[in-house]
Amino acid sequence: MPRRLRSAPSPRRRPPGRLTLLALVLAAIAAVMPASSWASAPSTAGSVPTDSRVTAAVAAWKHDPVYFDPQYAASVAEHVTALRDRIAQSPVPVYLAAVPTGAWFPEKGDTELLAGWMAAANGKPGLYVVMFGTETVGVEHLVQAYSPGRVYAASRKSVADRLAEFLDAVKVSDRYDAKPARTQPLPPRDATPREPERFTAGQAIASGIGGAVLGLLGGAVLAGIVLGVAALVARRGGGRL
Repeated sequence: MPRRLRSAPSPRRRPPGRLTLLALVLAAIAAVMPASSWASAPSTAGSVPTDSRVTAAVAAWKHDPVYFDPQYAASVAEHVTALRDRIAQSPVPVYLAAVPTGAWFPEKGDTELLAGWMAAANGKPGLYVVMFGTETVGVEHLVQAYSPGRVYAASRKSVADRLAEFLDAVKVSDRYDAKPARTQPLPPRDATPREPERFTAGQAIASGIGGAVLGLLGGAVLAGIVLGVAALVARRGGGRL
């Protein structure tokens, strides 16, 4: 009799190892948890972006309250002594920076934000003033004072006169809170959602009454026009219909 061929024994399956089980567990957790859970932590509210203008100003303020960008040397250097003398008369510490700014810089035209970054980076209470062009912008930082915020001056005035005009409007009083300067951009103006106007029963009644009145008036006007035309035709036709 022919011998039956025996099939080769199937290889035994090894139980999954620990690394395989760990990988399966991590995959299951990743599938369940939202993607936001794996995101990195957001930066702190008082974080200051890296900016060469801020770094240079803070370094200069260690020994001088007046800092000006090299491109402003021609218009500021000759007035440094007058600027220092006016700052010395201020009832609160003043830190001045004459630097370029605008919509193409990180602050995107928000000069008060730039001054706030400088205040946070410097870490000292005072009034932080940024001068550029004919504008002078200042913010209060941890001092009980009020500043005009932004002052526009005529181009013929010197930087010393512009700073004096700004500081003359500063008020110091216990009524003001010593708050830190703003270091975050302002929210967009249209970011606050508006609640849709609710159509109440009173508005519905008023609208209905108004529509009825307008309908009656329109009908009366139309009837008057029809009657007038009919009377005119009757006259021309000798009174016959």
